[in-house]
Amino acid sequence: MLALRAFTVAAFLVPIAQQPTGGQTTPAPAGADAKKLEQAFLEQHIHLDVAHGLCWIPVAIDVREDLLEYLLVNPQGAAHESLFTTDVVPSHLNAALLALGVTPGKNAKWKPREPAPTAEESKDGVAPYVVDPPSGDGFFLYTAWREGTEVHFHRVDDLLRNLETGRSMRRHRWVFLGSRMVRLRGSETKELFAADVEGNLINVALFEEGNTLLTAALPECLRQTIWLANGWLLPQRGSPVSLIFTREPLAALPPGMEAQLPVVQESVDGARDR
Repeated sequence: MLALRAFTVAAFLVPIAQQPTGGQTTPAPAGADAKKLEQAFLEQHIHLDVAHGLCWIPVAIDVREDLLEYLLVNPQGAAHESLFTTDVVPSHLNAALLALGVTPGKNAKWKPREPAPTAEESKDGVAPYVVDPPSGDGFFLYTAWREGTEVHFHRVDDLLRNLETGRSMRRHRWVFLGSRMVRLRGSETKELFAADVEGNLINVALFEEGNTLLTAALPECLRQTIWLANGWLLPQRGSPVSLIFTREPLAALPPGMEAQLPVVQESVDGARDR
């Protein structure tokens, strides 16, 4: 019954945030309509703030010491290679992001290299293809939590370490894809939301399918074996934190959010786990 109710809420909210044709965005709701919308999403554990063009959700720290291909998944997704996990339903979060007026961008595109690499070039590792990175509208991502009297507020890019450069991920706008509808094998008519089926919400490494809600958009994200968490900035695995999606860069926490931040209790001995 709860799952059915959640699906019904999402089905009600998505039409509110539908995008018209011609690349235009639907104006964000205002006044009483915005409050009703925000309350509906809050019941799905999504804190929507239409006036400030942002939302945030509860997530937990997952992979801290191993290679990362995803930033956010749910328990049925690729949790063994994701920095965060969440119980928020992907299609509900997608509707909230649409309600903020975002326009779906373009996923990475793989194209044959022209001219094709010679045998000598192939031997030297030149790929037979080139990749255009994702482009278009999207969000800036942040995390926040409290430890005692201290508030921790970080750009998500700063929490990802590039093994090739020895620095954090370059700060950028993460491109909104909005996932897509897919038909399961063996089904001729029923289509499902791909991110709901797979459980993967945000990817760090680039993938051709485009089934996530958001994707990193840097050329270096083509390489899947260079991303680690900046573990020295993060609390222990399983710790609750808030993940913030915002249309414009933030210099500080959104108004009123500090009091709602989850509290992290670090272990006394400072032990780190994977």
